[in-house]
Amino acid sequence: MCFYSLTCAQNKLANIPVLTLDGPSGVGKGSVARIVAGKMGWHLLDSGAIYRGFALAAHSRGIVFDDEQGLVALAKKLDLKFESVEGQELLNVYVDGVEASKELRTEQTAELASQLAVIASLREALLKKQQQFEQAPGLVADGRDMGTVVFPDAPYKVYLTASAEERAQRRLKQLQNSANAGNISQILAEVKKRDERDSNRKHSPLTPAKDALIIDTTCLTINEVVARVMALVEV
Repeated sequence: MCFYSLTCAQNKLANIPVLTLDGPSGVGKGSVARIVAGKMGWHLLDSGAIYRGFALAAHSRGIVFDDEQGLVALAKKLDLKFESVEGQELLNVYVDGVEASKELRTEQTAELASQLAVIASLREALLKKQQQFEQAPGLVADGRDMGTVVFPDAPYKVYLTASAEERAQRRLKQLQNSANAGNISQILAEVKKRDERDSNRKHSPLTPAKDALIIDTTCLTINEVVARVMALVEV
């Protein structure tokens, strides 16, 4: 069992290899990142969990999303902790000391996080926290702007994509496996809306880094995607 807290992150060191995995929701970034990090023995940054955890923290405090000053103040003192448990696929996430992994993975929380992600000053505040994950022996960073903004000098960059329909089906299955209800038509509409918002936001839009390896995961298994990513890192 391993804990990582954003409130006590160490200063990053020089010359630490970083692999960035960017792409929209439902392309398999999280699963691929966890497997590759495990194989490499590297640290893992799930930036989506940071934004979702922050959304829960803001919501629980009653901070409205147009209160930019209040949101930034919260980001600077965010109490968010990740717990990696051996044999468990997903990270446990603690927000304000309370285990909130199940709530973190609902469509409602994902939508709140997507709305917050367009706020430039908030992204800047959370940027520094994300960069603190860069520690020896290496880092696998999963998100939407890891290779373009957070770690632009990373030596290994991958952008995963897949059709909206396939991603909606994967999300429905994920919700069903975690005992959450889901409607495929509603999920598909939310996927497309989130894509539109993420791709067209003014600050840090969702787009492949110019030097990223682009992999379409629509017809690939997780293991096939992992193999392609590992081939890049092990060159």
